[in-house]
Amino acid sequence: MIPAIILFAITYILMLVFGKIRPLIALASGIIFIASGMLPLDGILPAIDFNVLLMIAGTMGLVALFIESKMPELLADLIMEKVPNVMWAAVALSLFAGVISAFVDNVATVLMIAPVAMEICKKLKTNPVPFIIGIAVSSNLQGAATLVGDTTAIMLGSALDMSFIDFFWYQGRPSIFFAVELGAVLSAFILAYFFRREKAPIPKTGTRTKVTDYVPTVLLCGTIVCLVLCSFAPDSWSLPAEINGIICCIILGIGLIYNLIKKKKPSAIIEPLKEIDFATLGLLTGLFLMIGAISAEGVIDAAAGLLAKAGGGNVFLLYSIIVWASVLISAFIDNIPYVATMIPVIGGIAATLGVDPTPLYFGLLSGATLGGNITPIGASANITGIGILRRDGHTVKNSDFFKIGIPFTLAAIIPAYVYIWLAYGIY
Repeated sequence: MIPAIILFAITYILMLVFGKIRPLIALASGIIFIASGMLPLDGILPAIDFNVLLMIAGTMGLVALFIESKMPELLADLIMEKVPNVMWAAVALSLFAGVISAFVDNVATVLMIAPVAMEICKKLKTNPVPFIIGIAVSSNLQGAATLVGDTTAIMLGSALDMSFIDFFWYQGRPSIFFAVELGAVLSAFILAYFFRREKAPIPKTGTRTKVTDYVPTVLLCGTIVCLVLCSFAPDSWSLPAEINGIICCIILGIGLIYNLIKKKKPSAIIEPLKEIDFATLGLLTGLFLMIGAISAEGVIDAAAGLLAKAGGGNVFLLYSIIVWASVLISAFIDNIPYVATMIPVIGGIAATLGVDPTPLYFGLLSGATLGGNITPIGASANITGIGILRRDGHTVKNSDFFKIGIPFTLAAIIPAYVYIWLAYGIY
């Protein structure tokens, strides 16, 4: 276990220091974990989340067609007509991304909203880096708001047999949705404060970009609808774990066939596929292998065990430890295996103490969801946003991310932490 922890820590330090070669570092670390035997050969494929990889690849290809259609430019024009200055443009985009992310995977949300932000920044000749970071962290925040917002929310809903409505109203009280939205309101003020100096007025030209093709927009909206509907599919359907990724890739295939028929040349397929960010896919693959290795070595189980023992018999102390430890742990490792491990642990603790596990479960979900906003590699949405910026020639420093991510996380988690305990912990 100790060698796995050391290699994991060294890898993350190297990725933070050498941001430009993060994919190579992550993949190299994954290979070392495999070669050393810490990740068994039969554990390689289960460790890789192909659903996420397929979804990113499929959505990136769709977004390439979406951008080519000039729809992002039109959306940028519409937003610029409605907001008075750059500051409110940034806040509006982040809030919009948050709303979408409550119903669609965070990565897909970033891939859909980022092109609009990039177009606005190009028109205003302003730095897109803080815009994209704001969109990424806002997307992560809303993942816990609904049953369909994130994989961790789906796992918790399944464990507690919660319906879609239960995320809004549970046990006769306002549920976790309102805790998340309370954090969203306060974090919006954080974004407004961060962009407070961006008071340059947005020129009102009175002209709007003309969209050349509405089919990519229909396909992208169709993707959103399919992902939401799929989340309601009953367990008896036995859909594959990669269903979201399969949907994205199938719709991309439809888009490519349509584009080929329309243009009648091979570049109609080749060019959109070239826009898929394979560096981001490589980074995520490396991270999945690393997480799989430390899970196999028992590191995540040990961390969960320590959390369980640290609270003793004090429920409020245990709740506080779960929330803040989840924030810290999820800043560095993927929250899915962590949440999957902690759900049965919390159930066992609650049964032993004879207490309602609801505040502990909700604290776990909120802390694990928001913790990824602390670091640039703490969540897939962050990695995806940074990948979009990199492909456009922009370098994202760690300090650029920390300046937004850390205060945003605190502004979002503190009200949620208080709200959940007042709503469920003191009863």
